[in-house]
Amino acid sequence: MRRWLKSARFAVAGIRHGWATQRNFQIEVVLGVVALLVAVWVQAPLAPVLLACGLVLALELLNTAVEAVVDLVSPEPHPLAKVAKDAAAGAVLVGCVFAVLVGAVTLLPALLRKLGLL
Repeated sequence: MRRWLKSARFAVAGIRHGWATQRNFQIEVVLGVVALLVAVWVQAPLAPVLLACGLVLALELLNTAVEAVVDLVSPEPHPLAKVAKDAAAGAVLVGCVFAVLVGAVTLLPALLRKLGLL
């Protein structure tokens, strides 16, 4: 149990660092909270929204880790460093696009019904 708690503390430190240093992470957290509040308000299924939000936030933290490691091992510009950073950022973008699609499919019909537009 102590090993798990120690690992959890490291993980929480990583999340705190992401929150403190990554504006996109902050925006994604806020948008995720909004999406979850809308899901609760319109009584839409929470599982897809939670999964999509969690995936985007996890990808953003992985992107932050990749950028940190690349900066550590390659402080000078290098074509492969660019590839690594761009690919990690691309993963976040793909996750965000699909999270928006999940939100549209999951929330939009219920939201339109709730607003009397459907």
